[in-house]
Amino acid sequence: MKIKIAPSILAGDFACLEKDVAIVEKAGADLLHIDVMDGHFVPNITIGPMVVKALREKSRLPFDVHLMIENPEKYISEFAKAGSDIITIHIEASTDPVRDLKRIAGYGIKPGISLNPDTPVSKIVKVLGLVRTVLVMTVQPGFGGQGFMRPVLKKIRDLKRIIDEKKLKVDIEVDGGISTKTAGDVVSAGANILVAGVAIFHSGNPSTALKKLRSTALKTLQKAGR
Repeated sequence: MKIKIAPSILAGDFACLEKDVAIVEKAGADLLHIDVMDGHFVPNITIGPMVVKALREKSRLPFDVHLMIENPEKYISEFAKAGSDIITIHIEASTDPVRDLKRIAGYGIKPGISLNPDTPVSKIVKVLGLVRTVLVMTVQPGFGGQGFMRPVLKKIRDLKRIIDEKKLKVDIEVDGGISTKTAGDVVSAGANILVAGVAIFHSGNPSTALKKLRSTALKTLQKAGR
């Protein structure tokens, strides 16, 4: 299992995003996590397709675009054309997730499904065959810097078991409260993509923080013999 680190620009300096993206790209980030919030599905407003398009011209990293918005079907096309490589929608926000995931795939983009901490894994089982990534929220979505919700670890383990039983090639991504203190736990539970914002961009040295996070995750894998 390959561990991937996806720095979240939600915690970056919005006046210097190009600089922040360049730092984590040079440090070996695997993906760039871009949180899109509409002020309705979650109580915060962040960025739209224009920012994704502007950053696309400045980075070669795969763009992992997380749509925390109502009616995601209205905006899939815009984010696809802006340069997204992965588009993840929320099971709680989509009125027709099968339709929306197929539409994402139709653009040649990897589809992903996300679920909030209180949403059971059973809600997404029917669409697992349509996605490349499941994004498990370990905080209530909306703001960075929240504390990690440890009860969600069981959900990650359950999800990993289901994916293995179905013999699917689906990444398990975890977002919320990820740091060197929690990375080992989520990797042990079955996750292989770690989204980290505050732990990287507010560390004082994003490059070093990213490398330490990866090292912590890899040591966990080695101990588990995976």
